[in-house]
Amino acid sequence: MDDLDCSGPVLEQTLRELKTINRWLGGNHVTTLGLTQLIRENPQKHYEITDIGCGGGDMIRVMSRWAQKHEIPAQFTGIDANGNIIEFAKVRQSDLPAIRWRVQNVFEPEFAAEKTDLITCTLFTHHFTDVELKELLKAMKSKARLGIVINDLHRHRLAYYSIKWLTKLFSRSPMVQNDAPLSVLRSFSKTDWERVLKGAGIQRFQIRWFWAFRWQVIVRF
Repeated sequence: MDDLDCSGPVLEQTLRELKTINRWLGGNHVTTLGLTQLIRENPQKHYEITDIGCGGGDMIRVMSRWAQKHEIPAQFTGIDANGNIIEFAKVRQSDLPAIRWRVQNVFEPEFAAEKTDLITCTLFTHHFTDVELKELLKAMKSKARLGIVINDLHRHRLAYYSIKWLTKLFSRSPMVQNDAPLSVLRSFSKTDWERVLKGAGIQRFQIRWFWAFRWQVIVRF
């Protein structure tokens, strides 16, 4: 998934399976609960919510439905560095109301230049080294007015062997079979998050653990 030229049937199968895995393992509510908390703390008439590393746009669909259900007026933007993924998301989520899609590298100056109220990212931050992640957090800090919600994996032996077994049994995507266990190995402990956040100059944050092996990181500004 780190290959920005990845496209075609392999990419589409991978994105479909990742959507299923995220739903089965209860990851979606980690993001919406974080948004609920930040919005309650910052009431306003309208919210701009930007999802980075948006992939096929499935989390934007979850958030859009959540916003409609709770009558939260929100405009969503999906950002991904892979133009093939953004084109796939446009088609896959074409029935959603007025989603803005951007092909953008989060490390380029243009990313932080366009402000937003809230930033979300799901299963995205583990793709980076500590140095890269600190720079990413600094860029998100510059871009977001209210806060950030990060939803990512807890590095744990049980999580690693469970996802390796599940993907071997049920996945038809070689990319998922390879990347899912690797993602767990590249993910975080609570101490990792505390170190990286403080290294990025972020002091106001909250870290919570959710089943199945997810961290919710909320950053407030």
